[in-house]
Amino acid sequence: MSKPDLLELVRPDLRGFGGYKSARSEDLRGDVWLNANESAWNNPADANASLRRYPDPQPAALKTALAGLYGCAPEELLIGRGSDEAIDLLVRALCVAGQDAVVATPPVFGMYAVSARLQDARLITVPLIDGAEGFAPDFDGIAAAVLEQGAKIVFLCSPANPTGASIALARIEALLQTLQGRALVVVDEAYGEFSQVPSALTLRARHPEVAVLRTLSKAHALAAARVGVVIADPRLIAVLRACQAPYPVPTPCAELAVAGLSPGALASTGARIALVIEERARLACALSALPGVRRVYASDANFLLVRFADAEGAFRALLAAGVVVRDQRAAPQLQDALRITIGTPEQNARVLAALSAQAVAA
Repeated sequence: MSKPDLLELVRPDLRGFGGYKSARSEDLRGDVWLNANESAWNNPADANASLRRYPDPQPAALKTALAGLYGCAPEELLIGRGSDEAIDLLVRALCVAGQDAVVATPPVFGMYAVSARLQDARLITVPLIDGAEGFAPDFDGIAAAVLEQGAKIVFLCSPANPTGASIALARIEALLQTLQGRALVVVDEAYGEFSQVPSALTLRARHPEVAVLRTLSKAHALAAARVGVVIADPRLIAVLRACQAPYPVPTPCAELAVAGLSPGALASTGARIALVIEERARLACALSALPGVRRVYASDANFLLVRFADAEGAFRALLAAGVVVRDQRAAPQLQDALRITIGTPEQNARVLAALSAQAVAA
């Protein structure tokens, strides 16, 4: 039996869709540019004279740098406005409104559900299982959601936000084999640099139905630049590019990102990742020893998920000390939990001091 064609997962009306052709998408040469209705003069505030022209829709230097960083070919990669745009594009390109469905595994990053709702795609939730080793996906439930309910996309977060756990590569590959091309499996690796678990990028050669999301927002400290990528089969990337709005990456952001991926910058980033991992272990140990802390989940990300006997008191104590953390109590299964990002050693010390004082006062 022949293998399913990846493009059969794409909305029928978007197969062969060319999208909008901007002035910068055409390969033209000249020294007087009068094709995009741009100003002939710079804005007085534009000291570098770099902003009056529309940017390259997929900046070549940045695309080359990102392909090198993630070990893929440039045609397997689409640059967008953080991972959020990639999530939205995937749902819009694959899901017929009012008909198709996506799978998410709460508690998890909320944009999967938001993008599904905006596209009027059914959201099938397969909750994570909270066990002795931490939260883990229910792979049988995920497979059933695809095979029995016709879901088109499965979103897996690894390391997961907000739980912190990575998914073993073998489990992802087993799911792909079970689904046999019935759905696209999207692995969101926004926190992948902080994990020792191999990336799902290594599965692409054997499984065209896998897509991987990466971002420069976390480990690379470029959150405001809004540079994220989806890495997938070149045919799917071409479909997503046709669905993408023009000019997703401003020129200053692209230039900054290229500089941030230089050898020297990458060396500094590597050192900071190592420090985060070291501080993560130290903070987890110290938090576990505090009265009122019910559980600190093992984490492969740059944060810790912590359950408290009095989560409201802990949240208020941290705020009083000037420390803002993420309140997770509205999320499924996390009614007593806060998510604490790993900061500098000094910032982490403030977290511990505030929670220690709150425990003594209680």
